[in-house]
Amino acid sequence: MLRFAADENFNNDIVRGVLRRNPRIDIVRVQDVGLSNTDDPALLEWAAHEDRVMLTHDVATMTRHAIDRVREGLPMPGVFEITRKVPIGVAIEEILLLAECSLEKEWEGQVRYLPLR
Repeated sequence: MLRFAADENFNNDIVRGVLRRNPRIDIVRVQDVGLSNTDDPALLEWAAHEDRVMLTHDVATMTRHAIDRVREGLPMPGVFEITRKVPIGVAIEEILLLAECSLEKEWEGQVRYLPLR
């Protein structure tokens, strides 16, 4: 099952909804592991070290830094950008689908946008 990290500005209602639906999902908020106010490159380095796919609403910088890591040949377990326009229920369903149906390392080196459809 995929492991996730939600960046500092990620909607906590989505995180709580995912965990309410499936408490076995391994999802941590970066502020809960002492990484508040950490810049995106350092968050991505931590996520790579912890083998966690990053969840973000920050298409402006997080995705750019993720792509830079891939270009530099650095490990990057994946980033999913979820626009704030996506209804919370849809975001929860998409994350659950990813967690329960993805293969290990399936999203390595990829930046994707949710919903997938």
